[in-house]
Amino acid sequence: MRIRSLGVIDDAVVELSPGFTAVTGETGAGKTMVVTSLGLLLGGRADPALVRIGARAAVVEGTIVLNSSSPAAVRAEEAGAELDDGALLISRTVSAEGRSRAHVGGRSVPVGVLGELADDLVAVHGQTDQQGLLRPARQRQALDRYAGDAVAVPLAKYTAAHRRLRTVAAELDELTTRARERAQEADLLRFGLDEIAATEPLPGEDTELAAEAERLGHAEALASAAVAGHAALAGNPEDPEGVDATTLVAGAHRALESVRGHDRDLAALADRLGEIGILMADVATELAGYADGLDADPRRLAAVEERRAALNHLTRKYGEDITAVLAWAEQSAARLAELDGDDDRIAELTAERDALRAELGELAQQLTDARAASAERFADAVTAELGELAMPHARVSVALHQTELAEDADEADGIEVNGRTVAYGPAGADEVEILLAPHPGAPPRPIAKGASGGELSRVMLAVEVVFAGSDPVPTYLFDEVDAGVGGKAAVEVGRRLARLAKSAQVVVVTHLPQVAAFADRQLLVEKTNDGSVTRSGVTVLEGEDRIRELSRMLAGQEDSETARAHAEELLETARTSR
Repeated sequence: MRIRSLGVIDDAVVELSPGFTAVTGETGAGKTMVVTSLGLLLGGRADPALVRIGARAAVVEGTIVLNSSSPAAVRAEEAGAELDDGALLISRTVSAEGRSRAHVGGRSVPVGVLGELADDLVAVHGQTDQQGLLRPARQRQALDRYAGDAVAVPLAKYTAAHRRLRTVAAELDELTTRARERAQEADLLRFGLDEIAATEPLPGEDTELAAEAERLGHAEALASAAVAGHAALAGNPEDPEGVDATTLVAGAHRALESVRGHDRDLAALADRLGEIGILMADVATELAGYADGLDADPRRLAAVEERRAALNHLTRKYGEDITAVLAWAEQSAARLAELDGDDDRIAELTAERDALRAELGELAQQLTDARAASAERFADAVTAELGELAMPHARVSVALHQTELAEDADEADGIEVNGRTVAYGPAGADEVEILLAPHPGAPPRPIAKGASGGELSRVMLAVEVVFAGSDPVPTYLFDEVDAGVGGKAAVEVGRRLARLAKSAQVVVVTHLPQVAAFADRQLLVEKTNDGSVTRSGVTVLEGEDRIRELSRMLAGQEDSETARAHAEELLETARTSR
């Protein structure tokens, strides 16, 4: 983590160990700026007062190594971030004017995204900044992981049934809340289908009737034209002296036929005249038949127009022509069958919903029983840990609550568990809360309220040690975990932090040499003469330098032989008792 222009820190790099890192230094040297910097990277409030005097902005950058399938990595990629070989770069800038900017994986993001990532990255425990297991939801999740298969097996069944219930309830709600709209739609469809069925239209009937109406409406003119055409082609019987086209063409054909043997071209013309004569005779015959068969009955015309009016009534409402009307009828019949089947579907869904609610009630009770058994073991384990952390009279318990619904509440909001209707969610009906009674006679209270600032960090340390490997958060930050602790209890704090560091990354800001001695890496924060912390002001202590710092922490004298001997003894004790 690189920190620039933040508080007393001018420009410094903090290199954290994958295991246990202890941050030490004189009071006021800037150790808390390490905690503050991490808080900014986790989406904490940006205070312009944190910006170093004379600087335009404070900048904190951190590189986090992630599993590409972890929730934090998935959320970062959803925000547009890119991982560089499993590493995610996060930065936060706070200007002296109070403006704040955040970047994740090279992409500018809202500061709220950092807070979302923090839930899966770091659990912070300090006197003024508590996260992680202080939230009831995290407490339940951690308890479930602590319980193992005893909870995991019924929880998997419960989750699947709960997911199916939500799907069924949504479909049922859709069907029942829109019942009136569907009934109205069904009535409209039935009316339209009845109208079409009563008219009994045939495919293409409207086109055929339009043509017939046109013919009937001009019957006299059509008949006159046919008679005149026939007379012109075949002659008029009432005028025997008249000349018709057929006779003239026949005469021309005979004239050419008489000389066709003398010229090929003329013979071809004679053939064409013969064909014309045959065609004219056929047309004359058809004209005679057309004129004789033409129906000029006005009653038929009236019937045609009446039928056309009935068909036009359908096309105005259901389609641009009769073909479209028939297509609408086919689609509407299928939709009506679907709507008429809703009552049966509602009955099926209602039965399935009731069965799922009953199943959820049984599984919720199994979850409650399994959690209660695990909670008792967990509470005993944490209480034992607190006895070694200078809180011998403290007692931890775990409360499982279920919210019982009022009689007038919507039954969809609850399930029946052990004869009571209670609220439920995706993980059961239980609300899990870790309680603390700090001394005999004190009532158990939620850990965030039942412990003082110094006690709270130790309680959270005990909880985290017991939950080690169960809670998925990969990094823990403890600030002032050593408040009010000394002697043997301080050694036990260090030992338990080292134990926690076997399954997670642990960062501790401490004044206690007994705690720092157990660290895999010890960082010293110190100011320069001008009161600032520069790049060289945060150093990794090794060998003789680490002994000198532990001596200072023990006796305030780096060169005290007694303090040095004690520091070496502390380091050896820590090394052999891990």
